[in-house]
Amino acid sequence: MDSPRDDMQSLPEGIEALRALVLRTIADRDATLVERDAAVTERDILLAQNDRLRHLLLQLKRMHFGPRSERLPEEQLQLGLEALEQAIAKENAEAEKRDPELGRDNAARRRASRGALPAHLPRIEVTLAPEDTACPCCRATMTVIGEDTSERLDVVPTQFRVIVTKRPKLACRACTGIVVQAPAPARLIEGGIPTEATVAHVLVARYADHLPLYRQAQILARQGVIIERSTLSFWMGYAAAEVAPVVARLREMMLASTRIFADETVVPVLDPGRGRTKQGYFWAMARDDRPWAGREPPAVVYSYAPGRGHTHANTLLGGYRGILQCDGYQAYKKLAGPKAAETSVTLAFCWSHVRRGFYDLAKTKAPIAVETLRRIAALYEIEARVRGKSAADRLAVRQAESKPLVTELRIWFEAQIAKLPARSPTANAIRYALNHWDGLEQFLDDGRIELDNNSVERAMRPVCLSRKNSLFAGSDVGASYCPSGDVLIKSANFAEDREISGVSTAAPRRHGARRPAAGQQAELSRARRRTAATREARRWSPFGRLSHGSPSEFRPLRRA
Repeated sequence: MDSPRDDMQSLPEGIEALRALVLRTIADRDATLVERDAAVTERDILLAQNDRLRHLLLQLKRMHFGPRSERLPEEQLQLGLEALEQAIAKENAEAEKRDPELGRDNAARRRASRGALPAHLPRIEVTLAPEDTACPCCRATMTVIGEDTSERLDVVPTQFRVIVTKRPKLACRACTGIVVQAPAPARLIEGGIPTEATVAHVLVARYADHLPLYRQAQILARQGVIIERSTLSFWMGYAAAEVAPVVARLREMMLASTRIFADETVVPVLDPGRGRTKQGYFWAMARDDRPWAGREPPAVVYSYAPGRGHTHANTLLGGYRGILQCDGYQAYKKLAGPKAAETSVTLAFCWSHVRRGFYDLAKTKAPIAVETLRRIAALYEIEARVRGKSAADRLAVRQAESKPLVTELRIWFEAQIAKLPARSPTANAIRYALNHWDGLEQFLDDGRIELDNNSVERAMRPVCLSRKNSLFAGSDVGASYCPSGDVLIKSANFAEDREISGVSTAAPRRHGARRPAAGQQAELSRARRRTAATREARRWSPFGRLSHGSPSEFRPLRRA
């Protein structure tokens, strides 16, 4: 190691050389300080991110492993993720402002991973040419040899407009009493202000985006359009009466299917006489033949009923002949009739419901529950391999691989239940499976049948989201208004068709032909526009809405 004296001797003797050395030393020191500050900033950012990630990890642990009362709903977890991602993005933006090089690197990564925007969106081209197109050397005109192209997603905010329709009156100066005028165009609501597109917009916002009408009224008010919530309700009522023949036709088509799903869920309904809510039920009937490469498109029909009895199931499914996939609820069993009788309805029960009976037990490391879940998981692994194949191929694989597993599971269940106390939770779960075993085995004999009822349960999720946003329905009659709008909009979502262009058929013109949309809308549009019974029902309904029930049955509503 050199001594201070040696360092002094190594210094240059000239003043200019010493000055240059000092300047280099100061520059090196400043660069070191900048690097240190950048490292400290990066450390602080990482510490903040780590704190948020630790907090999120604790929330995840509480959600999965904590007591039931402390578990976070999935929606709350998504909100936590959104807040974390926003905070990270804000810190990254501030870091890019401090370090331009970091900003350029991040921009390059975003360009490489952002993907392409949908091809069906319109393109607005903006060309940015240099102000001076002459050569800076010889001032000759330069030629375009290439260009850089970039795309950004833009939005045009919703803009309401007023369509002014003028109908000139023509008269003949030579003749008396001759006046010619074009007939007024048909409207969805005669004497009303909305166009069909406006009513369709309200329907989509209500049933696809789950915006209650009072929130839509607030959104309109921000643009200076003052429309009361009751007026929006009036529009929806007329629209529902218009689509009722379409919904009825869709229900007829689904009842003609070889296999359908059915399920029901609770919806709170206001009970004014008692000062609280009561339980109503949304029933759903769905068709999804994609798992066995069927040709029929997916669809779902919703219906409201004030109860859950078998009479309501018969109202929705009465007259059906085919395979009905459902849970073990007694109403569906009554629909199929006694086992000994010849029936045209084949019940196929849900293995997912069987699995749920053992899921909580498996968390306590109950050996029978853990083994049951393992065996059921083996069935689902086989189903994952045959999904999307033809019914014949699925049936062949099930007979060869799934049937021995199901047979062994039943023998094992019967052996285990004999060793358990009769009222134990494990015995109850096994007893549920054995009591429904005939329906659980149906998928082994028909390649069209699914292992579970999850298709229709997924179709119920939008109903649950609307239930959260709306809290409750105002009455049984009001709740019965919802399914008409739900059917067309949520059927499109159920089929993973996100185009809203066909939703305009949800509010067709009162007279004249309805413009057919893609797929089976052409067939649906052949439904009758307005029957005499429909007109009679509208005359007695304050909103022109059809009541719940078959197309020819309407609930009489007296005028207020």
